[in-house]
Amino acid sequence: MSTVQIARLLDTVVKQNCSALHLTVGRPPTVRLNGMLRNLQTKTLDSDDMVALMKSITPEQNQQELQEVGSTDFGMAYGDKARFRVAVFRQRGNVAMVLRLIPNRLLTFEEIGLPPICKELIRRPRGLFIVTGPTGSGKTTSLATMLDFINDNMDRHMITTEDPIEYYHHHKKSIVNQRELGGDVPSFSESLRRALRQDPDVILVGEMRDLETMEAAIAAAETGHLVFATLHTTGASGTINRIIDAFPVDQQAQVRVQLSVALIAVLSQQLLARSDKPGRVAAYEFLVVTPAISNLIRENKTFRIDSAIQTGKKFGMQLLDDHLWTLYSKGMISAEEMIDKGKDAGDLTQKVHRAGGLVGRSELDESADTESAGNAS
Repeated sequence: MSTVQIARLLDTVVKQNCSALHLTVGRPPTVRLNGMLRNLQTKTLDSDDMVALMKSITPEQNQQELQEVGSTDFGMAYGDKARFRVAVFRQRGNVAMVLRLIPNRLLTFEEIGLPPICKELIRRPRGLFIVTGPTGSGKTTSLATMLDFINDNMDRHMITTEDPIEYYHHHKKSIVNQRELGGDVPSFSESLRRALRQDPDVILVGEMRDLETMEAAIAAAETGHLVFATLHTTGASGTINRIIDAFPVDQQAQVRVQLSVALIAVLSQQLLARSDKPGRVAAYEFLVVTPAISNLIRENKTFRIDSAIQTGKKFGMQLLDDHLWTLYSKGMISAEEMIDKGKDAGDLTQKVHRAGGLVGRSELDESADTESAGNAS
């Protein structure tokens, strides 16, 4: 398959605003559109197609890494139309690729529905702001939007470390230096250590992958910097527990104290397919660290955090399931999608039934049917 054909595939992704392109042996090129996989009307790919596709877009150093360790990742510009985050890997002895579309245009708070209180929190001169969620939930987009807001409105020196760089930030009111893992710096932890000597105001860590990076991020937030970081966790309390549990037992009490002081917010998000029109919408759980929340973290009572979020709406906090229910009530998402992405599927199912609705799955709706039959008799 030639580069002309890969160009046609990428054109299709950009024009249809697909989120990803999947290429693997034994299947036609497949796009993810509004969260669903769709085959393109073209030939089924064979091994030679995949090798040609891979070589047409993969830099030499990444091809070498693929040979040595079986996978590689890199960012790629597609002219001035878009950027892609590319993952190449071997499976059953063949090459496979996933290309995730990165929009060229940075989005606003309003366009992606970020909680308005975020604008106030990111004006703070110091603290740790964590964005969490599964792969493909929009963490990078949310962080890019927050950095762009700072860049538009404040004079700051921002240093990012990303793997790979997805959104390019131009110098506006702020200075923005973006470092890519592998090319500019060997690791997140090394970049963080070096950043502290580079007069930063804002530091972004693409991912807190290991204990060393977590330690460095917390230390940077404690020493007077605003630090953004991501984790692949779901929910605010789960995120805090994940960080604490990464440390040796004899250090966990000290880490709780550090987090109770350094942490300012946890934004946990999910992306859902819309039911009212084509597209996707984000649902958020948002924790703002108030003195009460800080005490819960310090005293190892994170199991009470969900209750504290429930009662902390005046501070801009919200639980994921509450936001999902709001989106469902507005007709923006289906009951099935809400329950798949929610934290308490049983409670959400009961709420749907009490409201006179059905989930659309027989195993979940049987109880509602039984109850209706009982009421009728």
